[in-house]
Amino acid sequence: MKFITKQIHAFLDYPVALALIGLPFILGLGSSNPIAFQLSVATGVAALILTILTDHQTGILRVIPYRIHLIVDFLVGITFALAPFIFGFNGLDAYFYWINAAAVLFVVSMHKPESAIPNT
Repeated sequence: MKFITKQIHAFLDYPVALALIGLPFILGLGSSNPIAFQLSVATGVAALILTILTDHQTGILRVIPYRIHLIVDFLVGITFALAPFIFGFNGLDAYFYWINAAAVLFVVSMHKPESAIPNT
C-alpha cells in the first residue's frame, strides 16, 4: 500500500536537506574518509536547490517536474547505498549512508501516484 503523497513528500524535503547539511557536523562524519562528510553536505545543498525548484507544494520556483524530482531522489538513494563500498566508508560513516539510502528508497517506493484528472 503506497501512502506517501506528493504533499507529504514536499514537506519532508526541506528538513531532510537541512539534516544532510547539518548532521555531518553534529555526528563528526568523515572519520573513515573525508568524502563521507563532503558528500552529505553537497547532497544536502543540491537537495535544497532541487526542492526550491520542484513543482510541488513547497517549491518556490517550480520549474522541475515532480517526476524528475522522484527520479533524482531514487538515484541519490542508490548512490548512498553504494557510497560506503565505493569510498571505503566504515563505522558511523557507512551506517549514516545506509540508513539514509534505506529512508530515501522507502519514501520513493511508497510514493502514491496522483489520480488521473479526467478531461472535461
